[in-house]
Amino acid sequence: MIRVLVVDDSALVRVALTDILNKTKDIKVIDTARNGKEAIEKVLKLKPDVITLDIKMPVMDGLTALKIIMEKQPTPVIMLSAMTKEGAKETIEALKLGAVDFIPKPSASYDLSTIADELIQKIRAVATTTPNIIRLQNLKRFRGEVVRGCWNKCKGNICVLIGSSTGGPSALEQIIPRLPSDIPAPIFIVQHMPPNFTQQLADRLNSISEVEVKEAENNERVKNGVAYIAPGGKHMKVRRVFDIVRIKIVDGKPVNAVKPSVDVTAESVVQSYGGNVVGVILTGMGSDGAYGMKMIKDAGGLTIACSQDTCVIFGMPKAAIELGAIVSIKPLYEIAEEIVKFVEVKCNGRYG
Repeated sequence: MIRVLVVDDSALVRVALTDILNKTKDIKVIDTARNGKEAIEKVLKLKPDVITLDIKMPVMDGLTALKIIMEKQPTPVIMLSAMTKEGAKETIEALKLGAVDFIPKPSASYDLSTIADELIQKIRAVATTTPNIIRLQNLKRFRGEVVRGCWNKCKGNICVLIGSSTGGPSALEQIIPRLPSDIPAPIFIVQHMPPNFTQQLADRLNSISEVEVKEAENNERVKNGVAYIAPGGKHMKVRRVFDIVRIKIVDGKPVNAVKPSVDVTAESVVQSYGGNVVGVILTGMGSDGAYGMKMIKDAGGLTIACSQDTCVIFGMPKAAIELGAIVSIKPLYEIAEEIVKFVEVKCNGRYG
């Protein structure tokens, strides 16, 4: 049984969420809290398996409470976030502080049934996350220095593709700030997120990274040393015309039940870069990215998966590994080094 603590200042929301979760066979709401201060007290006393946490609350807000919870009793936390620019900014801050995922709140609090299935699915997924992985995701000392590479022998156009979902923003903070600005490749990032949130994620990563990080724009020309994040709710493709690579943002159907999809971007980078692709699959539910990594490997590219012991949700990496799509499995804090090493390999034109 997954024991959940529901934290929200609205009595209506607390009752609605409790009703939704208690209807399942494997989830039980053990208590609720009206504010951050009350939440901390109940977390320390009850030690829940998962916490759902609102951000804006009286007495103590969710971000302040989250920081204290992560210091005293690291626990998987799912934030309930407003679908606004300010809500997105606060959510990215929450993910930085240790929350493993978030769910955008419907505009009408009485209509929480619209997020019921997603909430239940995410609670089940994050309940398996160990406190040690949560601590690891948020220890700045694991980020280390920027990894320098030797690019003087570079022979062709190369790109890096990184795919992630639940737990991805924290994982990206362990990787992107360690990549050097002179890396002879663009970096394409597909993080499963709704609109508004990817721009905030790009701004956050850009502020702490040597490479430039931005939300991708339709038809922009791709440059080395720039990380492009797929816009939330859209697919990101790349297209090469007359040796110039441009980004194409498309509003198609979800693939693998997600949009943006790693597989969609992977197919297009293989078409544009052939075997000169370094593919990385991080953390998340489901199997998006598995076939994309297989396409990259089959084309002669090199692929990396995050190891299970440093992964918040091992679904996506596991699917790619089981498909035979992965060349190297590395702990999260060694993936930046492996990306630089594999780019060097592609520069030198050989592997092994």
